[in-house]
Amino acid sequence: MGFIPTEESRRQEIEEFKRMVVACAGLSRRKDEEEQLGFHLRSPEIDDDVGEEKIVCVTSGVSFLGLAVVNRLLVRGYAVRILVDNQGEEGRRRLGSNNNGVVEAVVASLFQVETLAEAFNGCRGVFHTAAFADPAGLSGYTKSMGEIEVKAAENVVEACSRTSSVRSCVLTSSLLACIWRDSTLQDYPCVINHESWSEETFCRDKRLWYALGKLRAEKAAWRIAKEKGVKLATICPGLITGPEFFDRNPTSTVAYLKGAQEMFADGLLATVDVMKLAEAQACVFEGMKKTAGGRYICYDNVIESEETAEKLAEEVGMSAERICGNRGAYIPAPFQLSNRKLSNLMSRTLRSCYNQR
Repeated sequence: MGFIPTEESRRQEIEEFKRMVVACAGLSRRKDEEEQLGFHLRSPEIDDDVGEEKIVCVTSGVSFLGLAVVNRLLVRGYAVRILVDNQGEEGRRRLGSNNNGVVEAVVASLFQVETLAEAFNGCRGVFHTAAFADPAGLSGYTKSMGEIEVKAAENVVEACSRTSSVRSCVLTSSLLACIWRDSTLQDYPCVINHESWSEETFCRDKRLWYALGKLRAEKAAWRIAKEKGVKLATICPGLITGPEFFDRNPTSTVAYLKGAQEMFADGLLATVDVMKLAEAQACVFEGMKKTAGGRYICYDNVIESEETAEKLAEEVGMSAERICGNRGAYIPAPFQLSNRKLSNLMSRTLRSCYNQR
């Protein structure tokens, strides 16, 4: 999650990132991480025309999701470049290195295409993980944030097109860009998958600004990608969770859960662990060397019972009624989520890993 930061928040994020780099420095952790994920990781093949270092760039690399993505990429043997949007600093800083990869920070603004293109130059891929939140907003995400997010997404894809090195871009959208529509007006498919899109008018009428911002930013990214010939994939995750997720990612959590009662009632309130989402991002990126692309829905748990809904409410410090509502007896949800496209891709990756062992 990116936001309009204070100097103190910037300092804290950089310090957390440095701690993460140090924590990643030991190769002995790799086996433990593989066991936690439930499958084996593999370092990607090094293309002959790249040399030994494979460089990728992660926007908002010191955020909750960005840190996880950087971690996954390091384990897979990539050299990672992160963007630092701090005009008080200049040049590049090498934050750390290990036997898996190297991390460096590059100053660039998401709102200046020229600086983005310079930062992306030499990278084989870009992971756009940044989102925007207004700490002064009641929900953490105001209407104006959507416009900012759209512009950033456009600039990132445009900057990718201006480099000769970037071959793929993976953009983090949201499941909210897929699920919101007025189902009372017409018949909709009961399955929500990667082909589903939320309705802009419905989001605007219901003041679902976070959903609208993600929806419009993703559509803008696809428009620029088609115009400029950029190979793009978008991942639409459920509510991102993980250790202390609310304390580390409060603004996007609160913004995501606006409309939680309706999502829960419709069977569309889903979560995803941040490390599993990061692994999915890496798998999609590597799959793009072949046939992978398009949109992917990503979640690992659908909140279906009041018990799990109450547990989620407790974790984020809100009343259970704000998620469960007044629902009494169990009523079958009218919709069903499907992440089959992503599951199939990751299953192929898993089989490839085992075949190489």
